[in-house]
Amino acid sequence: MLFENKEEFLASPRHAVTVFGMAGVGKTWLSNLLREDGWFHYSVDYRIGTRHMGEYIVDNFKREAMKVPFLADLLRSDSIYISSNITFGNLDPLSTYLGTPGDPKRGGLPLREYQIRQEQHRVAEISALLDVPHFIERAEALYGYRNFIADTGGSLIEVIDHEDPDDPVVKTLTQNTALVYIRGTDKDADELVRRFKKNPKPMYYRPQFLIEKWNEYKALNGIGADEEVDPAGFAAWGFAALLHDRLPRYQALADKFGYVIEAADLAKVKSGADFLELMAWAIEGRMR
Repeated sequence: MLFENKEEFLASPRHAVTVFGMAGVGKTWLSNLLREDGWFHYSVDYRIGTRHMGEYIVDNFKREAMKVPFLADLLRSDSIYISSNITFGNLDPLSTYLGTPGDPKRGGLPLREYQIRQEQHRVAEISALLDVPHFIERAEALYGYRNFIADTGGSLIEVIDHEDPDDPVVKTLTQNTALVYIRGTDKDADELVRRFKKNPKPMYYRPQFLIEKWNEYKALNGIGADEEVDPAGFAAWGFAALLHDRLPRYQALADKFGYVIEAADLAKVKSGADFLELMAWAIEGRMR
């Protein structure tokens, strides 16, 4: 959804945007702000963790509970139930399920199990992104929202062909929303790595990239067996590698199909009106 000029965008009776970029760069912060100002907030990660991976997550809770005899008996008799309390601001149930590969004694998953969960996430993320048009319609039909923001995870770029206009996800998003890249700086990237170490988020790696980085990490650290890998160490190192690998692809997606807003400018937004003004500036920037 590209516009001839900013006037066309501003004059539209309704607005729908999909924001993408590095995890932690401000997409959810913006979405929360706009929700308070009358926009419908569609969180892709929340949709993944509830509709498309909710059963996997809860089954994992139950699997752990079944290791405790007291809880196992209660579960078998349907005396208790276990559910996930995932929210827009708390994705821990999804993060916990996806896990990190490495030493099981340090909370890691066997690499093969991690790969299975990664594939589940890939399928779920594509499904959640393809749900966007349904939620645009649902938001207005049920609740009267005329403005809509899709808040995507950092791994959007991993599940699409960012150069193909006929890629199912790219086609769906560009036909129904304006794609907006929230672009950070190298300093932002360093800060995101620091924050990730303190509060890891759900991560998805392309299968080949995962194996390449897994083997590279083991070689750099003189590790032989998979189960000797420190899960926390690999998670932080892998996040940094993944982040820098994604940056040029985010830019390429914006260059071909969307708009760019600098993270520093986004921080100045205080209302929906401010965001629309910033979008108008981004549209002018693309035209230039």
